[in-house]
Amino acid sequence: MWATRSALLAALLFAAPAWSVSKSELETQIRQLGDRVQQLERKLDSRGLVELFDQVNALQKEVQQLRGELEVQAHRMESLKKRQRDLYADIDRRLHRLETAGVQATAPSASPAAGVAATAPAGAPPAAVPGAPAAAAAGGTVTAATAPALNPAAERRDYDKALAILNELRYDEAATAFRTFLKQYPGSRYADNAQYWLGEVYYVTRDFKAALQEFGKLLETFPDSPKVPGAMLKMGYSYYELKDWTSARKMLEQVVKRFPGTSSARLAGERLERMKQEGRIPAG
Repeated sequence: MWATRSALLAALLFAAPAWSVSKSELETQIRQLGDRVQQLERKLDSRGLVELFDQVNALQKEVQQLRGELEVQAHRMESLKKRQRDLYADIDRRLHRLETAGVQATAPSASPAAGVAATAPAGAPPAAVPGAPAAAAAGGTVTAATAPALNPAAERRDYDKALAILNELRYDEAATAFRTFLKQYPGSRYADNAQYWLGEVYYVTRDFKAALQEFGKLLETFPDSPKVPGAMLKMGYSYYELKDWTSARKMLEQVVKRFPGTSSARLAGERLERMKQEGRIPAG
């Protein structure tokens, strides 16, 4: 009996330390597991921030790419506009070169002023020369400064200079140059062209009210000019940009009616169709 109790006590004594060690290790393991869980949570949080940061970077790159594409498209559009203006200007120069060549081939060797002076009776005041100031008809002396229209070379040079400024996209300077030309050479054979390009300067720079005014001057002053269809078309476009749908429709319809078969009429018809699709013109 005593022996059995001694054996049982010895077993408990040996077991007690074993139980105590196991509990301590278990607590240590629990703490270690807790630390590992916290580390994992921190890693997950950090990974989420990293992923969010990566997404932000990706979006920024996409925005930069879109901006770059927009800049490229804007540059292409500006290049196309410049090419169109260059084409118009080149055609304009060629036409006037042909016109000038034809005038020079048929003109007499003596100037108009010289012819008038040769046929005028002695003592009579010189007759008025078309395009010359009134002072000349009253007996004043006509010089290159007072009658620049009598100098075709200077006239052509100044017109080409204004056109070159426009081709270089120096719009403010071009407007000044064309205004100066019109003031200096009111009776020039290039006056209608200069008036048209003045309106074009304002149209390109989106000053549509000024464009309407200048194109309107062309229609009023040079109603038979070849530039009239283009001026009317741009007036229709200008009214459209100003959201004056009624005036835009009337002007564009006039272009289609007055100049059938021309590129201006075709473009006017396309804009009218666009206005119908946009609901600016009642269908029917």
